[in-house]
Amino acid sequence: KSTGRASTETFRHFFIFYFQSVIPDLYFSCLKAGVFVNNKLLKTVNMQKLIITGNNLTVNDVVNVARHGQKVELHPDARKRINECRAMLEKKINAHEIMYGVNTGIGEFSEIVLNDDQIKDFQKYLVYNHAAGIGEPASLEIVRGAMLGRINVHAHGNSGNRLEITETLVEMLNRGVTPYVCQKGSVGASGDLAPMSQIALLMLGEGKAYYQGKLMEGADAMKEAGIKIPGLQARDGLATINGSNMLTAMSAIWLVDANNWLKQAEIAASMSLEALKANMKPYTPLLHEVRGFKGAVRSANAINKCITGGDLKEGRVKSKVQDAYSMRSTPQVIGSAHDMLAYAKSQVEIELNGVGDNPVFFPEKNLQLSGANFQGSPVCVPMDMAGACITMVSVMSERRMNRLNNQALSVGLPDFLTKGAGMFSGMMLSQYTADTLIVEQRILSVPASIQSIPAAADQEDFVSMGMNTAIKNNQILDCAYGILGIEFMAAAQALDFRKEEYSFGAGVQKAKDVIRKYVDFLDIDRPLYPDHTRMKELVKSCEILHEVEKVTGPLE
Repeated sequence: KSTGRASTETFRHFFIFYFQSVIPDLYFSCLKAGVFVNNKLLKTVNMQKLIITGNNLTVNDVVNVARHGQKVELHPDARKRINECRAMLEKKINAHEIMYGVNTGIGEFSEIVLNDDQIKDFQKYLVYNHAAGIGEPASLEIVRGAMLGRINVHAHGNSGNRLEITETLVEMLNRGVTPYVCQKGSVGASGDLAPMSQIALLMLGEGKAYYQGKLMEGADAMKEAGIKIPGLQARDGLATINGSNMLTAMSAIWLVDANNWLKQAEIAASMSLEALKANMKPYTPLLHEVRGFKGAVRSANAINKCITGGDLKEGRVKSKVQDAYSMRSTPQVIGSAHDMLAYAKSQVEIELNGVGDNPVFFPEKNLQLSGANFQGSPVCVPMDMAGACITMVSVMSERRMNRLNNQALSVGLPDFLTKGAGMFSGMMLSQYTADTLIVEQRILSVPASIQSIPAAADQEDFVSMGMNTAIKNNQILDCAYGILGIEFMAAAQALDFRKEEYSFGAGVQKAKDVIRKYVDFLDIDRPLYPDHTRMKELVKSCEILHEVEKVTGPLE
């Protein structure tokens, strides 16, 4: 760090980023030991258990279990439902009733009926065949989130698996055994079959898993954790893999992180608006209330909180009668993203609490129905749009950064925010960096939900490609951290030029103070890539958000 003032908090965030990205097994080991994550010391031994009922699971619950190590417990009623459903299934097996994926093949082979001997081994070979992913592993928190989602599906008592299977998933979460799962391979229909099958391999004592900071053979991880290997009997394998749990877990975690990013986008906008001497009348809450969009009202209120107490808010700074769209329509734009994320969250939480499985068993009716409740479209369609909204807000961020850089638009700020234009280029190239990240986002914002390619000899002739949505949304958000970091950096630079002219809102001043802990004023040109990268990680850490909310209250 150029100033030599790196804080303990800085190191925490660096270690979190490095461990999750480069050494995920060591990251999880540190998580178990109580290392700081997202500014909070994890004390999982004292954290109240999450009781799994099949209902009321939220995206924040997913983050708490998957990222922060909260332990889980099956509600007694859920255990009862699972046992009752299993008893019904076994009666049907003994009666030789034809049931998809129990005593028949799957996909194109669904018309092939298995004999009693084949039924015993079918679930094992089903899992083997479907453990067909490729490439780098998914992060530990994604896999843990997928396991939590599957437990919640089982808790309904409609999946037909043995209770031992669900209990084993619970124990794996609580004792820190996390399967090694390739992120890529799912088409988001018939569930996330490839990644979920790598989880199911642990039920056989096979595959690989992380435990206490080490990647080891699945059987060894289960043995060291003291978890009995349950094996797979009729229906158990398919009941473990046949849902869109991984893409849903990824979406749940993403929605929490994206909401925090949007709140920081409002803080950055507030800083830029102060630096550009914006006319703040378009931010009057009444203006947005009369139109009626909740997101716009929320966004206008958040920005007003950030600038409260400053000369601009109090009308002591002369402004134009009307500003450009990138300045005066920020609440409408960020607000529409808030509204889209709220809708996506509602859909993801329906999926988290629904029965995503096939077939589905109804013990009270002595009925089993085969359909397509594994189809990922209800999740990936809104999540495609949610990702595009992050791109949209990023585009507006870059446009404000452009105005800060451009002397013709900046209301008296120096060219490219430098005192020595000509000799120095200031933040000219920072805009280039933001622009290339935006182009990457735009490419990634093409919906995956329209990209179906038929599979399984056209038995599965329309698939959601929802895993692609989840993967690209994470890439979009990764770019967004960098783009917003650059606006923050430019806005702080601009405010330093303005600080002798007028005072800023308390939230804006706090954000600027946090930025200056990590990036110095650009007095003369220097290589900017360390600053850009540092700002990206600062946004990702949410430190600016946490500090500003101490001053402004919640930006919700």
